[in-house]
Amino acid sequence: MSSWYGLKTVIFSQDKDDEIYHAIVKAIVEHQLPPGSKLPEESLAAVFGVSRTGIRKVLQRLGAVQLITLTPKRGAQVATPGVDEARNVLATRCMLECANLPAVVERCEAAHITALKTIMDEEQQAHEARDGATAIRLSALFHVQLQAISGNDVLTQMVSQLTLRSSLVIAAYGAPWQQGCRCHDHQELLDLLKGGRSGALAERMKRHFDEILANLRFERSGETAPDFARLFGIAAKGESV
Repeated sequence: MSSWYGLKTVIFSQDKDDEIYHAIVKAIVEHQLPPGSKLPEESLAAVFGVSRTGIRKVLQRLGAVQLITLTPKRGAQVATPGVDEARNVLATRCMLECANLPAVVERCEAAHITALKTIMDEEQQAHEARDGATAIRLSALFHVQLQAISGNDVLTQMVSQLTLRSSLVIAAYGAPWQQGCRCHDHQELLDLLKGGRSGALAERMKRHFDEILANLRFERSGETAPDFARLFGIAAKGESV
């Protein structure tokens, strides 16, 4: 019995860690935690009702995927990509996504088109509702699902990770109205995919990334201290340890 209880505790802890990890990732991707935002262990521990040790583990995971920076004495902050890094993230995405498009076209079926159109329609609705957070998330999802059609799980995972870092780039350097990609761009990409035109699709994808880069304003924002309880919709629970 004690062994089973210990296993249950470990599983619960892992599930809780994942829940916190994905909640923070979602907040970063949706620009609710902008670059430079401080992530103090004590505040996060209180909000999520866990120990500071548990929060520290989550922050280390976020640091490993370069979404946050961990600095001695200054603690954790949402990462602020430098100008060169921002350009390189977008250039790498462009390179990978364009190179994979022939495989995407080759494997594409009607069900894939339907799924992408659903994402695109929801993205359009989010734009119309001025729901920037949802629009940003759906924009990234469109790109990841497009690449997933190829069946190349390694590349799709790489693109998925890069979309997270791209979100930081847009948050740091995008214009205030910039909420993910423009829907008509995705419509044009979808039309070319339906037509099986891999060459034209790659050209349009490259132009898509060129346009994103051209709309960036390379100015940094300052550090902020978000209201975590409001952001994550969780009442503070006791004291951290």
